[in-house]
Amino acid sequence: MGLPEIWFLIIAVLFVGYFVLEGFDYGVGMLMPVLGRSHTGGDEKVSPDEPAADPDTRRRVLLNTIGPVWDGNEVWLITAGGALFAAFGGWYATMFSAFYFPLFLILIGLITRVCAIEWRGKIDNPRWRMWCDVGIGLGSWIPAILWGVAFANVIRGLPIDADAQYTGGFFNLLNPYALLGGLTTLLAFLTHGAVFLSLKTGGVLREDSMRYASRLAIPTLVVAASFLLWTQFAYGSTWTWIPVLIAAVAALVMVAATQMRREGMAFAATSIAIAATVAALFGSLFPEVLPSTTDPAFDLTIDNTSSSHYTLVVMTWAAVLVTPVVIGYQAWTYWVFRKRLSVEQMPKPSGLRSLRAFGE
Repeated sequence: MGLPEIWFLIIAVLFVGYFVLEGFDYGVGMLMPVLGRSHTGGDEKVSPDEPAADPDTRRRVLLNTIGPVWDGNEVWLITAGGALFAAFGGWYATMFSAFYFPLFLILIGLITRVCAIEWRGKIDNPRWRMWCDVGIGLGSWIPAILWGVAFANVIRGLPIDADAQYTGGFFNLLNPYALLGGLTTLLAFLTHGAVFLSLKTGGVLREDSMRYASRLAIPTLVVAASFLLWTQFAYGSTWTWIPVLIAAVAALVMVAATQMRREGMAFAATSIAIAATVAALFGSLFPEVLPSTTDPAFDLTIDNTSSSHYTLVVMTWAAVLVTPVVIGYQAWTYWVFRKRLSVEQMPKPSGLRSLRAFGE
C-alpha cells in the first residue's frame, strides 16, 4: 500500500469521525423543537420532587449537552476537506465543482448554526432566542440531508468528461439513490442525537429522549438497510460485505437497546453503525474516487488524482505529529464534560451575559 492509498484511508477515517461525532450534534439541533417542548408524559413516572421546566430551559439543557464539543467535532470536517484538497487535488476540484450548490447550502447551514448557537444567549429576549432556535434547526436539517445526497452521488458516479469536468446539472444529483442516501443520514443522525441526549441528560429529558429514540430506531433500521443493500448490490465488492454486516448487527442492537432503555449500549451501536456505513461507502468507491457515468475511461482514481510523492510525505509527517495531540485533547474534553445535565442545573437567565455556557 502506497501513500495515495494510505491518504485515501485517512480521509475515510476523518469522515467516519465527522459523521459519528457531528452526527449527534445535528440530531440535537433537529430535535430541539420537539424535545424543547414541555414534558408530555410517557410510560415512566416523573419524580414529583423534580421541578417543572419551561420550554426555554429545556432547550438550554439540550444545547448545553453539545456546547463544549460541537466546535471540536467540526474540526474533523475541516481536516477532511484540507486533506482532500492537499492529497487529491483533482478529486477535490471536480467534486466541489459538481456539488457547488449543495455544498454552498451546507456551508450556509453550518454558518447559520454557528451564529445561532453562539448568539442565542447574548440578548435576553424570547423572540431573539426563537429565531436562534430556527437557525440551529435549519443549520442541522440541511447538512443532515445533503451530506447523504452528496455521498450517494459520489458512489453512484457523475457525468464527467475527459477533462474531468462535471457536465450535468443540479437535478442530476436528485436521483432516487441519492435521495435515499439523504433520508438515511437524516434518520441516522436523528436517532444518534436522541440516544446521545438520553445519555447526557437526566430526569424528564432523559425519558423523553429515549422515547423518541425508540420511535425512530425501527424506521432508521429499515431505511438504512435499504440504502446499504442497494449500495452493496449495485456498487459494492466482496469485502464490503464485512462493514455492511457490521452495520446491520449494530443497527439491530440499537433497536433492541432503545427498547430496553439502555442508552449506553444504544449510543455505542449507533456510533458503530454510522462508522461501518461510511466504511462501506468508501470501500465501494475504492480504488476510484469519483466514477464517471459518461465513460469508465474518464473515472477519477486514486492514482490519477493524487498529489506528488513529496507532498504526501510532508502531509504524513504532519499527521503523525499533530493527530495524537488533537485526538487526546478532544478525548479529554469529552471526559471533563461527561456528566449528565438536567433542568434544575440550569441557572436563571440574568439579562445580557456572555457566558460560555451555550444558550444561557
